Amino acid sequence: MRGLILILTACTVLAACGDRAKRVYFNGNYYPTKATKASDDRQDFVVTVRRTDQGLTGAREAGRYEATRYCLTDFGTSEIAWTQGPDAEDGRLQLANGNLVLRGRCIIW
Repeated sequence: MRGLILILTACTVLAACGDRAKRVYFNGNYYPTKATKASDDRQDFVVTVRRTDQGLTGAREAGRYEATRYCLTDFGTSEIAWTQGPDAEDGRLQLANGNLVLRGRCIIW
């Protein structure tokens, strides 16, 4: 039983190390991001970027990256029509609980 627990623990640790190798850094920092559909129409999405206290410039680019990835993965396009985009002035960016929130729509030709 202890051997099984030890093996499972080792696998979990190794899996976590692999995930770190896949991280993308912006301005030298890692910003955890999450893209989800914003409505029944999956083309509409919301991206949430955490750890914005590390810098808004990196957070903007992390959000742009995640949005592009969402659209490429789900629709095969990187074209986005932003409703709340990463290029807005600092005072116009939507921050909720310290997280940057971006909204847009994947454009399909």
